[in-house]
Amino acid sequence: MRERKSAVFGAGASVGLLGGLIGLGGAEFRLPLLIGLFRFQALEAVILNKAISLVVVIAALPIRSFSVPFAEVLQWWPSILNLLAGSLIGAWLGAGWATRLKSQHLYQIIAVLLVSIAAALFFGHDPQGNGRPLFNGYMQVLAGLLTGLVIGVVASLLGVAGGELLIPTFVLLFGADIKLAGSLSLAVSLPTMLIGFARYSQDQSFSVIGRHKPFLFWMALGSLAGAALGGLLLGWVASGVLMPLLALILVISALKTWRNWS
Repeated sequence: MRERKSAVFGAGASVGLLGGLIGLGGAEFRLPLLIGLFRFQALEAVILNKAISLVVVIAALPIRSFSVPFAEVLQWWPSILNLLAGSLIGAWLGAGWATRLKSQHLYQIIAVLLVSIAAALFFGHDPQGNGRPLFNGYMQVLAGLLTGLVIGVVASLLGVAGGELLIPTFVLLFGADIKLAGSLSLAVSLPTMLIGFARYSQDQSFSVIGRHKPFLFWMALGSLAGAALGGLLLGWVASGVLMPLLALILVISALKTWRNWS
């Protein structure tokens, strides 16, 4: 299956399309495919997932600028820096723990967390973009730091961009609109992933990228194609559709996580 370019490209395109539409890198779906369909070992899958997600995130932000301009994203720089202050530290720590931590317990915890966030999004936010911040002042800054730290750890341990956690955080904690939150999450994901990637490069397991360059190329190419199409379609999808869709993605990701690693 790994040698079939069409299968690898198709799998990448499928997760890229869904991810680009909502502002995710698609890694929450890609990781189960890398392990279940393409039969990579868990740590290998995490590192490959991180590499592909990094490529997708780099491309996704300018693509989404057609629907969400950079100027609008930059207006939220205090919230971006707030989460980054915690996520960069978390990314370095998480990548360092990845080679030592038993994955099954972590994935069970993440599955529960994803379902909890999905429920909060589905029942607790106005999909028309009239959401209010959960906290204000110092409490919001503290909550942002702690949340960013957790997201950075999770993103490194799973090899994901963290959008499945960052988007709900921007919506619930800072009161951002769901479409804007997708672009804000990418602005935080990119430096967070670079830190985690740098930490992984110091470990011998990082050699999996060199051993599977053709696979990495076709999966990343498919993911980019799907993400580009999803980003261009973003302006045609109403926020009222995106919110429950994001919640559904979180639930499906949680179920896949639980079934594969419990």
